[in-house]
Amino acid sequence: MGEAPAFFADSFPSGVDLKSKGHETAICVGSKIYVIGGADQESTSVIEVRIFDKSSGEWINPTVVGTKPKLSNGHSAVLLNGDRILVIKVNSKSDDCFWFLEVGTPFIKEQEKTHGNEVVAWSKGVLGNVEKPIVISGPSGVGKGTLISKLMKEFPSMFGFSVSHTTRAPREKEQNGFHYHFSDRSVMERDIKDGKFLEFASVHGNLYGTSVEAVEVVADAGKRCILDIDVQGARSVRASSLDAIFIFISPPSFEELEKRLRARATETEEQIQKRLRNARAELDQGKSSGLFDHILVNDDLESCYENLKNTLGLTEGVKTAHITYPELVDLPVEHLVSKIDQKIFIKCGATEYQRASDNMYVLDLSLLKGGAPGRTRGLNLYVTNPSTDRVNGDNQLS
Repeated sequence: MGEAPAFFADSFPSGVDLKSKGHETAICVGSKIYVIGGADQESTSVIEVRIFDKSSGEWINPTVVGTKPKLSNGHSAVLLNGDRILVIKVNSKSDDCFWFLEVGTPFIKEQEKTHGNEVVAWSKGVLGNVEKPIVISGPSGVGKGTLISKLMKEFPSMFGFSVSHTTRAPREKEQNGFHYHFSDRSVMERDIKDGKFLEFASVHGNLYGTSVEAVEVVADAGKRCILDIDVQGARSVRASSLDAIFIFISPPSFEELEKRLRARATETEEQIQKRLRNARAELDQGKSSGLFDHILVNDDLESCYENLKNTLGLTEGVKTAHITYPELVDLPVEHLVSKIDQKIFIKCGATEYQRASDNMYVLDLSLLKGGAPGRTRGLNLYVTNPSTDRVNGDNQLS
């Protein structure tokens, strides 16, 4: 078992001064040293990141993507798999204790191509996991919205709807944040560049997209997220790191779809013709590309809805089980952090004379999912007593 180093001060060349002030750690990854915390903590309320390049002898201020964690009384850091760093904050609640700083993941590499400079990304670690999100696609007028509304009405505590962003103007009675997040084009384009969107597409002359945060908010509430997006967006989600179930809703015929579109009476003839052209392409792609896991025909609404529930394995009275974890990870400034395989051991008291009877936190990382630009989920936290317990998962809190 190797202790997770707090500093690599001896890795710096002569003349470079790095002093610990209780809020600063440094992790060496190849030729770069990532200094987490920064020297001047009074000038900021969040944990900052600097990079020292040993090969050039220069400091780098990277572009930081994601929400920065707030400062605490201290933290520890340990390198995982060479591409991300686990940061453990002291005296923090369990929903704010564990953070991941990504430094070489596929997401980071893509962001560095976009920004043209060094990039790091924060991702909050979340205890436990969530059900796979559901991506529902189909052409306009096929009845996706009605099916989703019925699902959420019958299972209000199980599902949450991901609210999309759009640059189009709101229609009559549409509410911002409920039907869509209505956004200025310049703002949405900037957020897309910064990696804040899971998928986006230009549809009917406007931008539409699903932000990472919109999906994560639903999961944070303990609900299964539903995404109502077009085929182009579904393809982007399929190519992303989001592990989802993909369902395509098809009309019984193209003629029936046109009839439904005209019955809505919400668009001009020109807009209807544009939607019909797009619908033909979506129907061809949805049925032949292998993109979707399931294809449901909405011939009769009630029958299609029952098929949707069966596809998702839903029965009357289904409930979502929740696992509870310690609310407060009472980790003092003085502590030891070590790593064996996919488990992180956090021992309170930084001296070898710490009483053997004291409890130890064990953080299991074997089921990690997700990551920047969203949350990192699947963390499992439990407590073990070194004097009486073996180091395994038998003491998981529930």
